[in-house]
Amino acid sequence: MSKRDEYVKKLQAKLDEWNADIDKLEARAKEIGADARKTYDRKLTELRAKRDDAVVRLQSLREASEAAWQELRAGMELAWEALSEGIQSAKSQFK
Repeated sequence: MSKRDEYVKKLQAKLDEWNADIDKLEARAKEIGADARKTYDRKLTELRAKRDDAVVRLQSLREASEAAWQELRAGMELAWEALSEGIQSAKSQFK
Protein backbone atom coordinates (compact mmCIF):
# COMPACT_ATOMS: atom_id res chain seq x y z
CA MET A 1 0.00 0.00 0.00
CA SER A 2 1.39 3.39 -0.98
CA LYS A 3 1.86 6.25 1.41
CA ARG A 4 -1.02 8.09 -0.30
CA ASP A 5 -3.33 5.08 0.05
CA GLU A 6 -2.54 4.81 3.76
CA TYR A 7 -3.19 8.53 4.20
CA VAL A 8 -6.50 8.35 2.33
CA LYS A 9 -7.57 5.30 4.34
CA LYS A 10 -6.81 7.11 7.61
CA LEU A 11 -8.73 10.20 6.46
CA GLN A 12 -11.71 8.12 5.34
CA ALA A 13 -11.90 6.42 8.73
CA LYS A 14 -11.87 9.79 10.49
CA LEU A 15 -14.48 11.15 8.08
CA ASP A 16 -16.72 8.18 8.87
CA GLU A 17 -16.31 8.94 12.57
CA TRP A 18 -17.21 12.59 12.02
CA ASN A 19 -20.25 11.63 9.95
CA ALA A 20 -21.44 9.59 12.92
CA ASP A 21 -20.85 12.60 15.19
CA ILE A 22 -22.89 14.82 12.87
CA ASP A 23 -25.68 12.22 12.84
CA LYS A 24 -25.72 12.24 16.66
CA LEU A 25 -25.87 16.04 16.71
CA GLU A 26 -28.75 15.98 14.22
CA ALA A 27 -30.63 13.49 16.40
CA ARG A 28 -30.06 15.66 19.45
CA ALA A 29 -31.31 18.72 17.52
CA LYS A 30 -34.71 17.08 17.17
CA GLU A 31 -35.06 16.99 20.95
CA ILE A 32 -34.47 20.66 21.76
CA GLY A 33 -36.69 23.74 21.83
CA ALA A 34 -37.34 26.04 18.88
CA ASP A 35 -35.03 28.87 20.00
CA ALA A 36 -32.04 26.63 20.57
CA ARG A 37 -32.92 24.72 17.43
CA LYS A 38 -32.08 27.71 15.20
CA THR A 39 -28.56 27.92 16.59
CA TYR A 40 -28.16 24.16 16.39
CA ASP A 41 -29.39 24.05 12.79
CA ARG A 42 -27.03 26.85 11.77
CA LYS A 43 -24.08 25.01 13.31
CA LEU A 44 -25.11 21.75 11.62
CA THR A 45 -25.34 23.52 8.26
CA GLU A 46 -21.79 24.83 8.75
CA LEU A 47 -20.56 21.36 9.70
CA ARG A 48 -22.19 19.76 6.67
CA ALA A 49 -20.56 22.34 4.38
CA LYS A 50 -17.14 21.70 5.92
CA ARG A 51 -17.70 17.96 5.65
CA ASP A 52 -18.72 18.25 2.01
CA ASP A 53 -15.58 20.28 1.30
CA ALA A 54 -13.47 17.60 3.00
CA VAL A 55 -15.19 14.87 0.95
CA VAL A 56 -14.44 16.71 -2.31
CA ARG A 57 -10.81 17.25 -1.31
CA LEU A 58 -10.47 13.60 -0.27
CA GLN A 59 -11.81 12.48 -3.63
CA SER A 60 -9.32 14.75 -5.41
CA LEU A 61 -6.56 13.26 -3.31
CA ARG A 62 -7.66 9.74 -4.27
CA GLU A 63 -7.63 10.62 -7.96
CA ALA A 64 -4.34 12.54 -7.93
CA SER A 65 -1.18 11.06 -9.32
CA GLU A 66 1.52 9.92 -6.95
CA ALA A 67 3.48 13.08 -7.72
CA ALA A 68 0.56 15.49 -7.31
CA TRP A 69 -1.04 14.18 -4.13
CA GLN A 70 1.55 15.80 -1.88
CA GLU A 71 0.57 19.20 -3.24
CA LEU A 72 -3.10 18.51 -2.49
CA ARG A 73 -2.30 17.30 1.01
CA ALA A 74 -1.83 20.82 2.44
CA GLY A 75 -5.31 21.93 1.34
CA MET A 76 -6.76 18.68 2.63
CA GLU A 77 -5.22 19.22 6.03
CA LEU A 78 -6.65 22.75 6.26
CA ALA A 79 -10.13 21.45 5.43
CA TRP A 80 -9.63 18.62 7.90
CA GLU A 81 -8.64 20.98 10.69
CA ALA A 82 -11.65 23.22 10.04
CA LEU A 83 -14.01 20.25 10.19
CA SER A 84 -12.37 18.86 13.32
CA GLU A 85 -12.60 22.19 15.12
CA GLY A 86 -16.22 22.64 14.02
CA ILE A 87 -17.27 19.25 15.32
CA GLN A 88 -15.45 19.72 18.62
CA SER A 89 -17.05 23.14 19.01
CA ALA A 90 -20.52 21.78 18.29
CA LYS A 91 -20.07 18.88 20.69
CA SER A 92 -19.01 21.16 23.52
CA GLN A 93 -21.61 23.81 22.74
CA PHE A 94 -24.53 21.37 22.58
CA LYS A 95 -23.82 18.94 25.41
